[in-house]
Amino acid sequence: MSRAAGYDAEDAAATFLAQQGYEVIARNYTVRGAEIDIIARDGGVYAFVEVKFRRSFRYGMPREAVTVAKRRRICMAALRWLQENSLPDVPVRFDVVEQTPQGMTLLRAAFEYTP
Repeated sequence: MSRAAGYDAEDAAATFLAQQGYEVIARNYTVRGAEIDIIARDGGVYAFVEVKFRRSFRYGMPREAVTVAKRRRICMAALRWLQENSLPDVPVRFDVVEQTPQGMTLLRAAFEYTP
């Protein structure tokens, strides 16, 4: 997938999250080789959202691409973002938005913190 297609998928996911009541705070937060696609607030919870897009199921469901290594990088970046924003003790959640030819699905609490 091209980077432009990735940005389009993230744009669509941000719109979708807003429709679900999320307040998008930041996008494409990057630190030391790790990236968080979308950081949003869902009520009193800060959600760190990974966006995965697939044009077909040839390589499995998009959520399957969020490997343990990817989870670790997202969690490390989330901790850094929380520190930078002086939010050490707020409730957090790790969500995944997966996009397929059938539509978009929000997986709330898709994974737990992975050190």
